[in-house]
Amino acid sequence: MERIERIRNHPLYVSNQQRIDDMEVNRIFCCHGVNHSLDVARILYILVLEQGLSYDKDIVYAAALLHDIGRGLQYEENVSHHEVGAQLAKEILTDCDYNEDEIAMITEAIAGHHTGGLHLESKEGNVDYLFKDLFYQADKLSRNCFDCKASEECYWAQEKRNLQIRY
Repeated sequence: MERIERIRNHPLYVSNQQRIDDMEVNRIFCCHGVNHSLDVARILYILVLEQGLSYDKDIVYAAALLHDIGRGLQYEENVSHHEVGAQLAKEILTDCDYNEDEIAMITEAIAGHHTGGLHLESKEGNVDYLFKDLFYQADKLSRNCFDCKASEECYWAQEKRNLQIRY
């Protein structure tokens, strides 16, 4: 997983992840650090395997590592972390030797990870829909809302919350 290590050590990734970590140091809600990203990657890969799909592990981990990379800019400039994250990810992925198809798949998943594949018109048999939908599910399943101490103050809609252990 050489390319994953290149992402993890990329200056743009490092600086933006540090920005997020600094801004979330006293956050009572879910945080968006590396642990969350790795949880998403592992859950996503399990979902991929359970569905019998053949998404490359390198794509799964790259998407998960980069999906919240725009959070710092969201906090600072009140922009969509999905959109700015996709832009940052494109630059990082290009530098880390991902090809155009891989970059498109990953950045589209990042840009749409708040809705999954719901915005795609043709869902049946659509590979993009499957990846985006599974990515959305993994992001939500990574949150243990059922055990959250800040649940009463959380802004997440009830239907998005992970209120039980799912397997």
